[in-house]
Amino acid sequence: MSTKQPDWEAIERAYRAGSLSVRAIGESQGVNHATILKRAKKEGWARDLTEQVRIATKQKVTTSVTSTGNQSPPVTDADIIDEASSQAAAVVLAHRTGLANWRSIADKLSVALAGMDVDEDNLGDFSRALNAGVDAQLKVIKGERQAYGLDSEEGNKTVDDLAALMDELSKDA
Repeated sequence: MSTKQPDWEAIERAYRAGSLSVRAIGESQGVNHATILKRAKKEGWARDLTEQVRIATKQKVTTSVTSTGNQSPPVTDADIIDEASSQAAAVVLAHRTGLANWRSIADKLSVALAGMDVDEDNLGDFSRALNAGVDAQLKVIKGERQAYGLDSEEGNKTVDDLAALMDELSKDA
């Protein structure tokens, strides 16, 4: 009758992983726990991977179990990045569409004001409309610069310069 030889490589891996007790390793491999301890001491095995195994286990559980406890496929960092970037892109594209609508409205106001005859009777209304138009135009410009990723120190300076110029022009109206 031949007895099965212990798989010392598997025993060493289990010992170094530190997840199982030495007794549990011995029972699963059919080796007395004292024999494992002697061999570990003789060959200098260290249970040095315990913390890394614990962290990796937690990470795998976190990424593969839903809040209801149902198993789902593991979610990778690439999956998370893809999902988040798709959501962010949808928001930016919606902002761009909304800003295009506001630009159209501001442009209509600009055309209407340019074609208006200004006299003493409508000077106050014209001035208020002009100020509102300038404000709307500046907000659209700022929103577009943000939505299209054009914000920079130089870009902000351009918007600030334009705002100062339009404020100056509206004072004369």
